[in-house]
Amino acid sequence: MAKELLTLDNGTTCTSWNYSGTRLAAGSADGTLSIFDSREPPSSSSLRSTFKSRVLEGNIVKIVWIPPEYGDAVACISADGIVSLWEEVAEDSQSLQWKMCKSFGNSSSKVLDVQFGISLASLKMVAAYSDGNVRVFELSDPLELRNWQLQAEFQNVIESVSSFGKASCLSASISWNPQKGGSQESSFLVGFNSNTPELNSSKVWEFDQAHQRWLPVAELALPEDKGDQVYAVAWAPNIGRPYEIIAVATHKGLAIWHLGLNPDHDGRLPVERVALLSGHEGMVYDFRFASLYVQAYFSICFSEIIRTDLGT
Repeated sequence: MAKELLTLDNGTTCTSWNYSGTRLAAGSADGTLSIFDSREPPSSSSLRSTFKSRVLEGNIVKIVWIPPEYGDAVACISADGIVSLWEEVAEDSQSLQWKMCKSFGNSSSKVLDVQFGISLASLKMVAAYSDGNVRVFELSDPLELRNWQLQAEFQNVIESVSSFGKASCLSASISWNPQKGGSQESSFLVGFNSNTPELNSSKVWEFDQAHQRWLPVAELALPEDKGDQVYAVAWAPNIGRPYEIIAVATHKGLAIWHLGLNPDHDGRLPVERVALLSGHEGMVYDFRFASLYVQAYFSICFSEIIRTDLGT
């Protein structure tokens, strides 16, 4: 039987659980960030408020936790495209406090989505912008979340030379490959909701260590669907499967894709759409995968409700 853990304030716009599921971050329309922790003892099924403060001027539309190897920290994205990184720190032997360690983005090039991944023992952050650009940053000092260096900048297109004009993007969605293992190359998935068809289709990008650059290795769209706007993407955890499972949401429904692990002679990975889940009354703007043995399950949120993590 389901039990209520917490009642959130009116005006809550987004929530996000941390990696261990013991802390919940919530953002509000007035720019307030709230942190809730599990009560002691661990068997207690309720949450208590440990931090609440206005951290942004505008509406917080998304919260992303930084991998726990780099401490307790979150990235907050505002409706005007500003991202701020907040870290829980102890200063002068006082109680733990949340402090802003980095802020970036501007009105002319808004940040639409940001995600974090670990590769070769370094933390990387990929951000998608309203002008259609994708930027990858690398943390230069693992002890300082304010020190980021731009590693790469590119557009979400297969061909290296494109002829389209200035792009205008309403939203974007990014999902890192949740693989574990520091020796594996980084890869992530990104799709756009824009006025430029070439940018929209979700594409898998992988870091080429030999040439120190990011390359598109797969496109998850049928030929007749390549211009469709993408509203959300998610990459499922892989527990021993000989392929990856990826979900992509467009106006046609939620497509489930299999991504092969062995590239062809051109370096591209084989893809196959294995299902198209349709029938939702609203667009799917957010969803999550959760692993259970070798099965992959996902929870879905629709445009009619607050974006949050749902149980499966």
